[in-house]
Amino acid sequence: MTVHKDFLRPDAATLEALRAQSPATLHEAMGKKGAMGHPIKPLFPGMRLCGPALTVSCGPTDNLMIHIAVALAKPGDILVVDFKGMTDAGPWGDVLTASAIARGLGGLVIDGCVRDAVAIRDMGFPVFCRGTNMKGTNKTDAKGDINTTIVCGGVMVSAGDIVVADDDGVVVVPRDLAADTLEKAAAREAAEEAYRHKLEAGETTIELLNLKPYLDAAGITL
Repeated sequence: MTVHKDFLRPDAATLEALRAQSPATLHEAMGKKGAMGHPIKPLFPGMRLCGPALTVSCGPTDNLMIHIAVALAKPGDILVVDFKGMTDAGPWGDVLTASAIARGLGGLVIDGCVRDAVAIRDMGFPVFCRGTNMKGTNKTDAKGDINTTIVCGGVMVSAGDIVVADDDGVVVVPRDLAADTLEKAAAREAAEEAYRHKLEAGETTIELLNLKPYLDAAGITL
């Protein structure tokens, strides 16, 4: 068991700049990296989050380390939990949600399930997970790690990395790549804005993205 009580968080300006970007844009800006797998989805449509990752590795039958992590969290932290992809129980519910809100957490991303879904939605707490399961877990086994490097949803996450999520899914921006990612994301947004103007003027995506050679190779004539 390894428990680091604190970690280096990104500055507020970096977080706000990343919050303004979509996860899809950030994923593209990082060279199509950082996106968690398809099973990790918002518990309800419209949920969004952005903040530094407080990482937890535990489970798959006990959630004691999650309780410890919530107690260590600082306002704005996003709890990122590797629960080993286990979907036969819900290690997170309304009580942990109430605790997380009281401590100012910005959301939860878990490679596993949650329960008390409607209560969580009504509390306004963003959760990204594999789904729901009403079964509970034990709270007795202090085996696991907090604020180490984990794998969640197929993506490596270190404490202090920035997690951004919306209806499209979850992306993880390594803290030391944040500035470069923001620069590339801004350039991508500018290019896409120019694309939209050209499309409105009548160009097709075939012309805009120079796809004609592929049509020619396939013998397709428009």
